[in-house]
Order: sequence, then C-alpha cells, then structure tokens
Amino acid sequence: MNLGAPELILICLIILLLFGAKKLPEIGKSFGKALAEFKKGMKEVEETTETEKKSDNSQDK
Repeated sequence: MNLGAPELILICLIILLLFGAKKLPEIGKSFGKALAEFKKGMKEVEETTETEKKSDNSQDK
C-alpha cells in the first residue's frame, strides 16, 4: 500500500481536526518517547538473545 502526497495531506488534516493544533506537539513528543523506549527494549532483547546464544555455544564445546 503506497501513500502519496494527497493521502498524507488528508490524513494530516484529519488528525489536525481531531486533536487541534495545541495538542499535536504533545502527541508528537509522547510518540517520540514511546518509539525511543520501544527501540531501547528491542536492543536489550537482541543483546540478551546474542548473549544466550554465545553461552549456549560455549557450553556445547
């Protein structure tokens, strides 16, 4: 599904109407923090998985 410029503009206008101009910066800030926390959690899971794989490989030898 590809979104072109007209579709993105329409989505932005609908969001603006629903939340208002004053709430959008707060929503963006909250979304950014949530995304950063999600990425941090994913990185921790990847590191844990790699550590477990390494310890499993060293036990097998």
